[in-house]
Amino acid sequence: MPSPVVLDRLRRSPMSTVMRAGALTAVLALALPLGACQTSVLSARGPVGEAQATILIDALAIMLCIVVPTMLTTIAFAWWFRASNTRATYRPDWAFSGRLEILIWSIPLLIIIFLGGMTWISSHDLDPAKPLESASKATEVQVVSLDWKWLFIYPDQGVAAVNQLVVPAGVPIHFSITSASVMNTFFIPQLGSMIYSMNGMATQLNLQADKPGVFMGMSGHFSGDGFPGMHFETRAVPNEEFEDWVKATKANGPVLDAKAYDRLAEQSLDVKPYTYRAVDDGLFGDVVMQKRPPGPGPAPEPSPKQPAKQQPATPQATVPAPTTQAER
Repeated sequence: MPSPVVLDRLRRSPMSTVMRAGALTAVLALALPLGACQTSVLSARGPVGEAQATILIDALAIMLCIVVPTMLTTIAFAWWFRASNTRATYRPDWAFSGRLEILIWSIPLLIIIFLGGMTWISSHDLDPAKPLESASKATEVQVVSLDWKWLFIYPDQGVAAVNQLVVPAGVPIHFSITSASVMNTFFIPQLGSMIYSMNGMATQLNLQADKPGVFMGMSGHFSGDGFPGMHFETRAVPNEEFEDWVKATKANGPVLDAKAYDRLAEQSLDVKPYTYRAVDDGLFGDVVMQKRPPGPGPAPEPSPKQPAKQQPATPQATVPAPTTQAER
C-alpha cells in the first residue's frame, strides 16, 4: 500500500487534477439527458407548465445573485489575506463595521423581498382553480384515484377511461379530482401543477397542452403496494382526432354502472388502459359525496391454524369481496 506521502503527492499532481475534472465532466454529461427527460417540469408543453418553469429559473437566478458573489468574495478574501501578502492590513482588534453590516444584511433582505413578491404574484396567477384564458370552451374531465389506477370520466361526452387520458390540444382542460380510496396526487409534470386527490372532497385543476403530444402522468404520493404502477399516459390530440376517439369509445366496451364501479374499485396491480362506452349519470358526484362505498382494502388472509369464519350478513349495501394478489 502506498505511503501517505505518496498518496498526498498523487492528489496534488496535475494528472490527478485532470482526472477529477474529467470525472466531473462525465457526471455533468450524464446528468444532461436526465434534464431532457419527458417527465421533466422544465420541458413544459402548456401555459401552466411554462409559467412554473419560468418561476423555477427566475428563483434560481435570484438566489445565484447572492450565492455567486459570496463564493467569489470568499476566494478573494482568502487570496488577499494570504500569509505572503505584505500589503494586507492586519487588524487583530477589529470587531465591527456599520457599512459592512448594512451590506451583509441588505443583499439577503432584497433577495427575500424579490422571492416573496414573485411567490405572491405567481400563487394568484397560477391558482389551480383559476380558469385559463382561452377562446375555446374547456373540456371537462372528472378524475377518480383508485387502488391502484386512475379513472377518467368525460361527463359531456358520456364516456370514461382507465389509465388513459385523451384530451384535445390547444383547449383548456378543467379537472375535477377526488379519491375513492386513500389520498393521492394527480400530476402531469410537463403540463403543470400537482394537486391532491382526497376522499370525500373534490379539488379543481386547470391545465392545457399547447400542441399534440404524449405526456407521462403519475401519482406523486405513495399509496401502497401498487403505487409503482399507478401511472397513465396523457395523449393531447387535434380536435378532430379527439372527436374520433370519443366516437370509437362509444362504439365498444362495457358500461360503467354501479356494479362495474364496485369491481373497478377493488385493488389491482398494473392495470392496462381500457375504456367504457357509457357512464352512469352522477357517478363522480356519488363518489365525492361518499354515496358509493370507498375502495375495499386488501382481503384478510385466513389463519393457517384455524379456518376462516364466515361473517354474518348485514342489511347494509354489500360490496363484492376483493381478491388477494395470489388469486388474481
